[in-house]
Amino acid sequence: MTDRSALTKKILLGMFSGLLLGSLAHSIALDDSNPIMQFGINGLIDLGGQIFIVTLKLLVVPLVFVSLACGASNLSGGTSLGRIGIKTLVLYLFTTAAAISLALIAANIINPGLGMSLASDTVFVAKESPPIKQVFLEIFPSNPVKAMAEGNMLQVIVFAILVGVAISKSGEHGSRLRDSLDDWNEVIMKLVLMLMSVAPIGVFCLMTTVFANMGFGGIFDLAKYFFNVVLVLVLHFSLTYFLLLRFLAGLNPLRFYKDFYPVMVYAFSTSSSSATLPITLETLEKKMGVRKEVASFTAPLGATINMDGTAIMQGVATVFIAQAYSVEIGLAGYMTVILTATMASIGTAGVPGVGLITLALVLQQVGLPVEGIALIIGVDRLLDMLRTSVNVGGDATVASIVAKSEGKLDY
Repeated sequence: MTDRSALTKKILLGMFSGLLLGSLAHSIALDDSNPIMQFGINGLIDLGGQIFIVTLKLLVVPLVFVSLACGASNLSGGTSLGRIGIKTLVLYLFTTAAAISLALIAANIINPGLGMSLASDTVFVAKESPPIKQVFLEIFPSNPVKAMAEGNMLQVIVFAILVGVAISKSGEHGSRLRDSLDDWNEVIMKLVLMLMSVAPIGVFCLMTTVFANMGFGGIFDLAKYFFNVVLVLVLHFSLTYFLLLRFLAGLNPLRFYKDFYPVMVYAFSTSSSSATLPITLETLEKKMGVRKEVASFTAPLGATINMDGTAIMQGVATVFIAQAYSVEIGLAGYMTVILTATMASIGTAGVPGVGLITLALVLQQVGLPVEGIALIIGVDRLLDMLRTSVNVGGDATVASIVAKSEGKLDY
């Protein structure tokens, strides 16, 4: 516990040191041609941060495959697996729908876009959303090795579950393979701990680069929108998750937040639920009492499809852009936004730039100009850090509820 606490303090120190150094570099107006920016911050320091992220991501595919296959093989039969899968999926959809509903209500109270006029020459070219048939077809892998090589996490998840179910039905042969996967799981978790020892340096590099290039200016330019999103993120985390933990998981939410906040700090600094997944799994299993078979199923699935923070951004951004363009979308339009964003959180989970892609899809569904997205891109990087923290909090909340319902939560 002492080592974990010391590591968390070091990560926080690295995060704030990077924030201060990056902000200082930005405030003295260093441009990209300046040697300090070119070779120091955007060179050596950025390289350190990118190596840290890439090294973490190399663990994601093997960790998801091994942990999910272990989890599925340890569940007692297909009925238990199906029951846990349905509960997990329903809870993730519910929290996403609740998040975007809260965002729409708050945005209509705060009115972040009133009095603004977007520049007519502002252009944002969104990637085209795939057809719904293609989305569901691509969930199922035709080549699992290719899926792993490309990091297509939905396909990896499906393959891992199928392998786990097959192991559970293969008697003695499956038992030997399950033991082997358990050994691999321990080795991967040890590798996670090795990488975590250098996490403070990686976090320092990431934060320095972000704030040296962006500073706080973008926040003040879009202060009303920015703080509207931040407010809803805080409300969703402290209200929705609080109630779910208290009444469905039977947990003390304050104790939950205390145990889980190091993971959220880490998620904030990396802006990636997938990169945070190894730490999420270790914390759920070893610190929060969620049994391995449940944690190894719910957490990887949540890192792929749970997008509460992104849904909040989409809700506020939709109201912001509608008000900025003086477009009235009405109650039916808001219902369409809730439904579209909730379903899109699963359908486009494996697509790069998912937040802006699904926002473009939402705007098109209610007849709003997609080019309005260009206005919010400037602060999206900073907001992404915050909403990733909320996303991993949602993953842990759902994992705890499912574990409680299955009698697999060790209080």
